Amino acid sequence: MHLLDADLHSHSDISDGTLAPEALAARARERGVELWSLTDHDSLAGQARARDAAAALGIGYLSGVEVSASFLGRSVHVVGLGFDPDDEALLAGLRAIRDGRHERARRIGEALAEAGLPGAYEGALRMAGRSELVARTHFARHLVEAGHFADVHEVFRHVLADGKPGHVPHAWATLREAVGWIRGAGGIAVLAHPARYRYTPTEEFALFTEFAGVGGRAVEVLSGSHDRAEQIAYADMAIEFGLLASRGSDFHAPGESRTELGALPDLPGRLTPVWEALADRVRRG
Repeated sequence: MHLLDADLHSHSDISDGTLAPEALAARARERGVELWSLTDHDSLAGQARARDAAAALGIGYLSGVEVSASFLGRSVHVVGLGFDPDDEALLAGLRAIRDGRHERARRIGEALAEAGLPGAYEGALRMAGRSELVARTHFARHLVEAGHFADVHEVFRHVLADGKPGHVPHAWATLREAVGWIRGAGGIAVLAHPARYRYTPTEEFALFTEFAGVGGRAVEVLSGSHDRAEQIAYADMAIEFGLLASRGSDFHAPGESRTELGALPDLPGRLTPVWEALADRVRRG
């Protein structure tokens, strides 16, 4: 039986990836992806370009976004799939989050300067191009380019992860807001890469309970951030909470991302793929 090669989590240079939407679509097609979604952070600016590029290449496309949210004082991410990219409430909510990104980036720059890494904000801004799109990945790339660290993963481990000198907590959208915007635009809300948040088992159970309670409908079981044990654990969580299962590499850049586009294993057969609930919204070439 043929299993669909869907990659529903990736980033272009409109947020913190390095490839243009068109180049990302081409890379996905070259690697056998049959259903793709561009899920830039808090921005829909690349959706039309990604959709058109996918159509020209003959691969299926779902509108996508990765919304920054907060739960128990930490940042969590909610992927939206299959929504109307012209929905006014969704666009307004994402605009408000981007406004907050600028302030957070400035504070990260100040924290890194205090830690002996001056000029990081300016470097990250140069990488991002626009102040409202500056993300931690832009800081990481600048610090690698400046010779302070060997790669972006080392930057996160030493200065940007929770508890490190450059980590700046920020109040993003609530889970209810993030899920509500996506649902209001006709899409499905997906809890992205849950293993990355490092919650305790009790906190993680609370996260899933809240997410499902406000209308979240799916979880990324297969992610570039998940090892085999975590894939099995979140397959179990999907079943326990009655959630659909998603699959996404979280690809950002060649040679930088842990997982290549389309390189994840198949979803376990006991799960219902999220794309089955969105079949009528897939744009095809």
